[in-house]
Amino acid sequence: MSMTIRKIKKEDNAGVAKMIRDVFVEYNAPREGTVFVDPTTDNLFDVFETPNSVFWVAEKDGEIVGSCGVFPTENLPDKCIELVKFYVSSTVRGTGVGRDLMIKSEQSAIDFGYKDIYIESLPAFNNAVRIYTKHGYELLTEPLGDSGHFGCDIWMVKKLQSY
Repeated sequence: MSMTIRKIKKEDNAGVAKMIRDVFVEYNAPREGTVFVDPTTDNLFDVFETPNSVFWVAEKDGEIVGSCGVFPTENLPDKCIELVKFYVSSTVRGTGVGRDLMIKSEQSAIDFGYKDIYIESLPAFNNAVRIYTKHGYELLTEPLGDSGHFGCDIWMVKKLQSY
């Protein structure tokens, strides 16, 4: 198995969007008000041309099997960035690729000068929420910023520390 974690390329757009939507289908997660229906999901390369953002993909044998990035979502508190589009295909869960993507994204946030990192999620992804908690994310009672993902009702934040 050949696994690579690298920055997204334009030609990855369709593969990333399919992998993300496949995870939603697998978990029967709500789609309205989430990245499932967000039109930017089909064009993530361009979205992550935004300054102070980066999007990492995990590629295994030519297929996108994971993704995670950081994005300066509008109206977040000062020095806070959002961890976004963190999804891992069922074919590689449990191999550590998710942890590697999260760490790479958090380190990118630190490199950009951010002090806190925020994430939104859904009850359908409760396994992921447990992982976030294990990695130092704490639950909030309301959302931060304006992600536009009104379907998400779990909000978490973490103080960043260098790896």
